[in-house]
Amino acid sequence: MSLKIAAESWPKPPLETVQSMNEAVVVREYDEERHKIAVEKMESLCEVGQKGKPSLVTDLMGDPICRIRHFPIHIMLVAEYGEEGEVVGVIRGCVKTVARGSSVYVKVAYLLGLRVSPTRRRLGIGAKLVEHLEEWCEQKGAKYAYIATDYTNEPSINLFTKKFGYSKFRTLTMLVQPVHAHYKPITSSITVIRLPPCLSRSIYNRLLSNSEFHPKDIDLILSNKLNLGTFMAIPKRYLSKWDPKTGIIPPNFAMLSVWNTKEVFKLQVKGVSPLTQTFCAGTRILDSWVPCLRLPSFPDVFKPFGVYFLYGLHMEGKNSRVLMRSLCEFVHNMAKDDDGCGAVVTELGQRDPVREAVPHWSKFSWAEDVWCIKKLDKCEPLDWIISGSSSPVIFVDPRDF
Repeated sequence: MSLKIAAESWPKPPLETVQSMNEAVVVREYDEERHKIAVEKMESLCEVGQKGKPSLVTDLMGDPICRIRHFPIHIMLVAEYGEEGEVVGVIRGCVKTVARGSSVYVKVAYLLGLRVSPTRRRLGIGAKLVEHLEEWCEQKGAKYAYIATDYTNEPSINLFTKKFGYSKFRTLTMLVQPVHAHYKPITSSITVIRLPPCLSRSIYNRLLSNSEFHPKDIDLILSNKLNLGTFMAIPKRYLSKWDPKTGIIPPNFAMLSVWNTKEVFKLQVKGVSPLTQTFCAGTRILDSWVPCLRLPSFPDVFKPFGVYFLYGLHMEGKNSRVLMRSLCEFVHNMAKDDDGCGAVVTELGQRDPVREAVPHWSKFSWAEDVWCIKKLDKCEPLDWIISGSSSPVIFVDPRDF
């Protein structure tokens, strides 16, 4: 996603230009009244993608800091250049406590949204922003820092692995299911139950605390206004025998939670020819006229759209894949009823067994989202980077997305 760390190549300036630029650049904390308009303008110039080719553009909703304000500990830094304080760069970061496996928790920092003005690149501004943010994260007690980027983004990966000492750590898969004009059918033998936040928290802590990056403040996520609920699919024959108030988990189930990103950002595909747009619109019209055919119509991604993000996916028991698929179709139908929601998205570890059960379009999905990590506290006795993981599950915090 373009919200994550991005970097682009740029012709190298003379050494003396770099030195003078560094002296004239000041990094300071974001101030809404002072920086909001300038940051929005600069970020609009940093769209990801090559000229003449389709690109995915991100439009943050509201204040630029809204991307991270759902974390209790967060900051946004801007780089100013010259006497007039021209905003030439920005980076966001947050600190949280997560599991690194076996229910062992550690404080980590998440770095995201690094942007440098296209006219000021290759002048050391990005490096200065990263250094200041890492220092702030260490002051807040972070033992590790990590970033996420697409595996094709070599400039970004090289920047962090070669210049800042990050290591490639985990590779995840992003699965995307477009929202169609028709409802998805749910097997009549399956029922979907909405779980209360207190029960959801209890189940997640029981089942997923051994997974990597399981957030210690899961209760804050489940009670957040952007969380649309936690849902469990079970066979209907269990309905009369199982009382969710007891906290006992049924032997055959699938569960997940839904996060609404529409209030944080919207996406839009640009750079597509009018002919392609017309063809895609035709598939949607035909799909709406003859919904019984259930045609795989191409969604309208050429205007801003929001997404539902699925997290905390877990399944157990016989036919659990069918239950998980039905649960995903249930969320698809929720999204269909929400005007402006164009896709249902989730991100999973490549060894997560849930991957095979999640419906998605391969043409929209991508297989390798790379997470790079760095040990900030050199006195930390255990090294998460080299210790490996006993769990195939990586809990993706919806606030990171």
